[in-house]
Amino acid sequence: MWQRNINDLAEQFKVYAPDLWGFGYSTREPLDYGYQLYSDQVLMFMDALGIQRASLAGQSMGGGTAIWFSVHHRNRVNKLILVDAAAGPHGLPLTGKFFNLAGVGEFFLGLNTNFIRRKNLADFLIHNQDLLTDSYFENVTRFHKIKGTTECSLSILRKQFFHTLSDQLQQLSRLDIPVLIIWGREDRGIPLQKGREMHRILNGSRLEIIDNAGHVPNYERAEAFNTFALDFLQEQAA
Repeated sequence: MWQRNINDLAEQFKVYAPDLWGFGYSTREPLDYGYQLYSDQVLMFMDALGIQRASLAGQSMGGGTAIWFSVHHRNRVNKLILVDAAAGPHGLPLTGKFFNLAGVGEFFLGLNTNFIRRKNLADFLIHNQDLLTDSYFENVTRFHKIKGTTECSLSILRKQFFHTLSDQLQQLSRLDIPVLIIWGREDRGIPLQKGREMHRILNGSRLEIIDNAGHVPNYERAEAFNTFALDFLQEQAA
């Protein structure tokens, strides 16, 4: 997810990119995969490493985790970068209601073959199809082979992606945390309009739109993303 960003950011800052529970190579445990769980994990990670304050960057549901953490642990956050974040002021989308039906989400995620995964990447995540190589596909889908991933993914979707964090966005708007919002103009998974609404709610936030990029602009247009992120992180408080 961040492989095209870490090196550039690490030239100026200390960078950590932990796998949250249920993602990457983390174990798949029967946990309550809500934002509170991930907020607790980030807090424990920081405490274990003796990190008193940090700037957080989160993409999609990771952006939701960053919002939740910032609202509940304001004194641990310097700045916030939200990348095509899964948060907004409106209610549960139809897809969310559909997947929340007992048995329905289990059935459709059980059909999550390589063909469907590649189609989902092309339809909702990656705008530049030239980047959707066999190597990239293998890199982002190999974690699905870990036992328990389907059940874990469904729990994550039901507890996080299909909820809007409307209250948390309003709370964040009342905090003095500098926020940079970065969005891919061609994002079809979470359209740009969501980013504009977030920018409107978060007074004083900055919105940067990256052309020719979908849901993962930090990967598709890494140079542009890294420039925006570094400029923001290097700015001194007025």
